[in-house]
Amino acid sequence: MSGRFTEGFTPLIKLEHIEKRYASANKEVLALQGINLHIAKGEVFGIIGRSGAGKSTLIRMLNLLERPSSGTVTVDGQAISNLSSSALRQVRQKIGMVFQHFNLLNARTVLENVCFPLRLAGLSKAAQQARAQEVLSLVGLEEHTHKYPRQLSGGQRQRVGIARALANHPGLLLCDEATSALDPETTQSILRLLLDINQSLGLTIVLITHSMDVIRQVCDRVAVIDEGRVVEQGEVVEVFLHPQHEVTRSLLEETGNESEDWRSLATGIQGCILRLSFRGDTTAQPILSRVSRELNVEVSILQGTVSRIKDTPYGQLIVAIQGESTELARLTGILDELGVQAEELQS
Repeated sequence: MSGRFTEGFTPLIKLEHIEKRYASANKEVLALQGINLHIAKGEVFGIIGRSGAGKSTLIRMLNLLERPSSGTVTVDGQAISNLSSSALRQVRQKIGMVFQHFNLLNARTVLENVCFPLRLAGLSKAAQQARAQEVLSLVGLEEHTHKYPRQLSGGQRQRVGIARALANHPGLLLCDEATSALDPETTQSILRLLLDINQSLGLTIVLITHSMDVIRQVCDRVAVIDEGRVVEQGEVVEVFLHPQHEVTRSLLEETGNESEDWRSLATGIQGCILRLSFRGDTTAQPILSRVSRELNVEVSILQGTVSRIKDTPYGQLIVAIQGESTELARLTGILDELGVQAEELQS
């Protein structure tokens, strides 16, 4: 890891040797198996997988809406897996959850929806309303407090859900496909809101999604889950640039990354074909022109992506390089000097 989450960090959340079994029609279904995850305080951690992979079951382990069949769930130093129901209710007050389909009380106003968990926590009516107004202002709904959910757009209803999840000053926010029911423009506004909350409140956020674009925009680290197992995890930029598992590569290909379209363009090219990966300030540097000038080679771009992963610029290009073999031998050294990782795909 890099940035805020360096090696040796103290995790806010630890999942150790988690398994979840369900009995179904005279057989046992293993929904999660061998799950080990550590999530740092203050990070945005993504869990991605296809439908049925087990990601919803996994995120519900973090507040024990689903209890593991075996293994240990630790939150902020406390093992919560074996807590009594009353002790677990106290823990859950500090874990907010945002749902895909909002889960609002349709017969209550926006203000009343946000006050609901505060009433359960035993706050006075005045304290409930003061806190509810505070979080509704945070999510930009201070002018909608007396409306009912049916009078709001989908994005506004999700903002109510986020305000309600924040009402009890949680240290952890769980987002269960929080943007899946929204249109693309509204999805962007909700993702920006979640980032603002993470950065302004220092709140740890764990979200599940089936979209690599959501992971790219807001997450620091990611776990890829398939058939109940974590098949890959790490810093988002590393997973994007150097995916190790076929499921990860398949998810990336759907966003335009990891496409094999370049192969048709490479037919008949003399020289070598490289995948170049770079990040940070290197992204804006004239790397290809320097390589071409210093080595006296021709460089053709067959495929490329230049974008951002959260706050980090990154790029990945597949290029064909044609020139004298003695010059090509110097290529790796120059790329290393420029901070570019190179992988030979074809020679």
